Amino acid sequence: MSDKHLSTQFDAELASLSTQVLEMGGLVESQFGQAMYALENFSGETATQVLAQEERVNQMEVQIDRDLWSVIARRQPTARDLRLLIAVSKAIANLERGGDEAARIARTVQRLIHNGVSTRLRQPVADLQFEANLALAQLRKALDAFARLDTVRAVEVLKQDDQIDQEFDGLLRKLITYMMEDPRTISSSIDLVFVAKAIERIGDHAKNLAEAVIYVVKGEDVRHNPVATVESIVR
Repeated sequence: MSDKHLSTQFDAELASLSTQVLEMGGLVESQFGQAMYALENFSGETATQVLAQEERVNQMEVQIDRDLWSVIARRQPTARDLRLLIAVSKAIANLERGGDEAARIARTVQRLIHNGVSTRLRQPVADLQFEANLALAQLRKALDAFARLDTVRAVEVLKQDDQIDQEFDGLLRKLITYMMEDPRTISSSIDLVFVAKAIERIGDHAKNLAEAVIYVVKGEDVRHNPVATVESIVR
């Protein structure tokens, strides 16, 4: 078998792995969006659908991981190809955790429905939706950067990460105020704090995916670096 044929097969295997990552990312996006719909509308049915998808996300992680290690064992890749495979491994781990956070939100919705929710907390729920929209946009942008191996897009994700953190901090202050003013809201407010934290973590997973993209293209591990430093590496 010619080297060219082997190379073509290897490229096809790498492309297949990347495609599977994007499919998994699309499923997690959908799961997250459904979880927030369940919260906004207090829909137990939608929350149940989110939890049902969790098993599918887990299965995809296992399958991609199996394919990934098969490629490594057979091809023994080096340089950028090896970095891409490492990035695939990191990507599916972060996506699986993102799916876990979506499932956590769904379980919280079920608990809120069971316990009843104060009408005073409708506004924080709306604020949570805004934070979730930011996180969802980050996840989509990170997946787009992964699909294109676009470092400029990846840096945009890193730049916008602080905005989600600021939303979380603002919502936390608001919920503390509600709990102080009306102790009856304490239980539900704590549940919403956990939802806000889950959303923030999804944003963190998107950031991790963006950092993996930069690692593939530039060969630099940019974790824990200021954005300005990352920008200088990418340029």
